[in-house]
Amino acid sequence: MQSFSRRLLALAGAVLAVSACGGASTSSSSNQTANLKLMVGGLNKQIYLPNMLTQQLGYFKEQNLNVTFIDEGSGQGSEQEVVAGNVDAGSGSYNHTIELQAAGKNIQTICQFGIAPGEAEIVDAKKASSITGITDLKGKNLGVTDLGSGTQTVTSALLGQKGVSGDQVKWVAVGAGNTFIAAITQQRIDAGMTTEPTISRLVQSGQGKVLVDLRTPASTRAALGGDYPFIGLFMRTDYLNSHNDVTQRLVNAYTKTLRWMHSHTAAQIADKMPAEYYAGDKALYVQALQNQLQIFGSDCKMPAGGPENVLKIEQNFVSSFKGKTADVSKTYTNEFANKAAV
Repeated sequence: MQSFSRRLLALAGAVLAVSACGGASTSSSSNQTANLKLMVGGLNKQIYLPNMLTQQLGYFKEQNLNVTFIDEGSGQGSEQEVVAGNVDAGSGSYNHTIELQAAGKNIQTICQFGIAPGEAEIVDAKKASSITGITDLKGKNLGVTDLGSGTQTVTSALLGQKGVSGDQVKWVAVGAGNTFIAAITQQRIDAGMTTEPTISRLVQSGQGKVLVDLRTPASTRAALGGDYPFIGLFMRTDYLNSHNDVTQRLVNAYTKTLRWMHSHTAAQIADKMPAEYYAGDKALYVQALQNQLQIFGSDCKMPAGGPENVLKIEQNFVSSFKGKTADVSKTYTNEFANKAAV
């Protein structure tokens, strides 16, 4: 059912893109408008904020790009649609490029948004007295956006470093935002990995408590042993190789957005976002964004050492990746970021 829904979403995106620009196809000339379908693993999650912000700031239009966003609940869904060729690019967690490279499917991150997940392991406040550390999660129901998602990989790493294997917990796919909050409220999960502004909503309401915080580079390094590049933008390698001009324009737009973010406050950034993203509390949205602004880079480049740390985590703590390896140099490129227009 999930894959069928994704195909429908992709088809809807294609129709929207064609109707928006009279069916103009992707072009090698920067003077002509290029239509792009881009799937995002949760547009209203703050870790994905550069996607909609780039649209809101008009930077896609500046680069003669007509971008149609297709919203997907998990970054895992985005990479699947990129591999299938149903979308031109996807926004999700970097670890997917490593997993696919090991399987002989080549996608590359062309713009890395940040060097930390911007997530937190949240415990149901009713159970916080008995869950005070990672080892207390053994045998518990743990929420992730989707099975096989980047949130599950990060949680597996936190567990594994404390001697708890992934098969010693029960994984529950609960999405994010309201569906994650409902899973806590209904006690379907004891704890879970989620993003802002969901983290702050649960903490403010008293329904959740932060067990492990990955919303800053410093706390991420302490928890995961190094920088952990998470959300970015990826494409199929064969696509970006045959669409260099379009890919460059796309990276130009995102680079300009990241630089803009570094010269504006959380409140100014929030002002540019659609009002429905605030979940009814703009002040809380701004505070949540302020809590994690440090995770966003300013130049689309992959942080040095980050890919190697992600590979190590995959090999050590992700059961489906045991015994596998990947050439991380083929999972990302800084080529376009290096050439990005000022």
